[in-house]
Amino acid sequence: MTTRPTWLRTPAGTPRRISFGADYNPEQWPRDVWTEDVRLMQEAGVDVVSVGIFSWAHLQPAADRWTFGWLDDVLDLLHDGGIGVDLATATASPPPWLTTAHPEVLPVTRDGAVLTQGARQHWRPTSPVFRRYALALTEKLAQRYADHPALVAWHVNNELGCHNVHDYSDDAAAAFRAWLARRYGDVEALNHAWGTAFWSQRYGSFDEVLPPRRAASHPNPGQQLDFARFSSDALRDHLVAEREVLRRHTPDVPVTTNFMVMGETRGMDYASWASEVDLVANDHYVHPGPQARDELSFSASLTGGLAGGLPWFLMEHSTSAVNWQPVNVAKRPGEMARDSLAHVAHGADAVCFFQWRQSSAGAEKYHSGMVPHAGSRSRLFRDVVSLGRDLRALDAVAGSHRVTAPVAILFDWESWWASELDSHPTDRLRYRAEALDWWTALVDAGVRADVVPAGADLSPYAMVLAPVLHVVPQRLADRLDAYVRGGGHLVTTYFSGIVDDAERVWLGGYPGAFRDLLGIRVEEFGPLPDGETLPISTGGSGSVWSEPVDVIAADVEVLARYAAPGVLEGPAVTWRPVGRGSAAYVSTRLDAAGRGPVLAGLLERAGVVSELPEHLRGCVELTRRRGDGGDFWFLLSRSGETLDLGGVEGTVLLGGPDLAAGGVAVVRR
Repeated sequence: MTTRPTWLRTPAGTPRRISFGADYNPEQWPRDVWTEDVRLMQEAGVDVVSVGIFSWAHLQPAADRWTFGWLDDVLDLLHDGGIGVDLATATASPPPWLTTAHPEVLPVTRDGAVLTQGARQHWRPTSPVFRRYALALTEKLAQRYADHPALVAWHVNNELGCHNVHDYSDDAAAAFRAWLARRYGDVEALNHAWGTAFWSQRYGSFDEVLPPRRAASHPNPGQQLDFARFSSDALRDHLVAEREVLRRHTPDVPVTTNFMVMGETRGMDYASWASEVDLVANDHYVHPGPQARDELSFSASLTGGLAGGLPWFLMEHSTSAVNWQPVNVAKRPGEMARDSLAHVAHGADAVCFFQWRQSSAGAEKYHSGMVPHAGSRSRLFRDVVSLGRDLRALDAVAGSHRVTAPVAILFDWESWWASELDSHPTDRLRYRAEALDWWTALVDAGVRADVVPAGADLSPYAMVLAPVLHVVPQRLADRLDAYVRGGGHLVTTYFSGIVDDAERVWLGGYPGAFRDLLGIRVEEFGPLPDGETLPISTGGSGSVWSEPVDVIAADVEVLARYAAPGVLEGPAVTWRPVGRGSAAYVSTRLDAAGRGPVLAGLLERAGVVSELPEHLRGCVELTRRRGDGGDFWFLLSRSGETLDLGGVEGTVLLGGPDLAAGGVAVVRR
């Protein structure tokens, strides 16, 4: 078996470095700008750019006409300037001539509306017509540039599923039926899984099944969950189809695509995609709010989890403001560098932006770039150049792996999808927000954590937090049981262990799949109306959800109780020793004042202590990477004050000896 490359292709003997760059769209600019671009890239320390992402109409202006000359010139110019190219397949947005000739490639909404051309990603993931044209373009690019010395990686499509993850067209319906037939084998197995005896939904054949289009009431929840799985798989299949063309021509060039692990981008199960790329790449944009930087680190940690702890590629983030939020706030001085270095702290070996030169026209002209509208004589470009220098100071970090944390937060896309379906006890539950709040609580406690997909190896972790782990197949329940009995400490929460992978309820009382492990039983959920909270005996309060918990095992300890006389006074948090480990349950959405004391007690029982000096706990976020160059501690400020780094021994590579407010220090130990 041929070993696939795991990082950017570079000439033999070239030292590994933290790469720096951006999306580069020279087709937006006259040729006399290109030479200036390369000069400024060299000034900033740029060594890699993604090219051709939205250039299909320039490469193929008509069905029977190809124009590669401009791209030849761009790649030659970049190579002569010492800049590598992550070359895109340009299939993200079909050109107008294609959708005019073949309107059947356009996606269809749940309501039956056809999405027209004029924006981007206006294509059906299951369209055989689109697939044919996209692979033909990919083939042309692979043949022409396979041996070009500028080529360091292939970039399949772009942000797959950003706008077209759920297509309800007839193409999608046919592909969905085929997917279901492979999953269930026969239609009676599907009827059982979906519980179609309810509401007279029984199917006589797969030909009768449709996507969950707009219906008179709530569509079948099993149908909705399977359609979410299918939609993610359909995009992954497109990724694989383009990848196979590229690998056939360039077996030595890594193939990737940019994931979107951030915020509420939820349609793609990246845990099932990660093995299909040679190196994991991600796009991330900061969403303003009190947890903005914690969310960045949470997403970066999850990206590292998808990469298996190996280095990954930050394909896009912003130098300053974006253009697509309701209010697009510019970053304050220092925030661009802090954001970039936070990704490096969590494993990024390439830091890139959208985009190199801020557009003068089009829908993203107000999205910041490395070279803003003000040009190179600007504070923003000076900050870009400064960041390039900082990254050079961290080249010893390149190639290092993340050091496994003592705690893992389990992240499961299927539980995200299923826990927020309609016709549930409440529509106020937010899966990702619950997971993020536990992340913030761990950082507040000075404890490192890894965010990992549900299929990850859990044995290295002293504690595993599995918030709202709603979908629990038997095999996952068995894995977590074995983890606990082998010495691990599991913490799970409300609305966990409720359904199996067919979206059928585990009967016998909640939390179904975990009931016996936890030694508790719940007969009925107690969702809370907006504004209603329940005080907790250890401090703080719970909202959104509550449960009357019955203890059914003698060795269960109640760590916290509801303290709402006349409303609810039973167990709120329980803990049970099992085998050489333990299993704990949190039955409400704790606020920060409630979560802190509960987490502190659980960490103590699991034997987890902070690696940080006491005066830095909660004031900084600690991450660690280790490689041939040493053990690297990244200290990300969460404080508005300068911090004394006393007690952190080692050689300061960046920042220090004191940590500036909002700054980053890197220490080699």
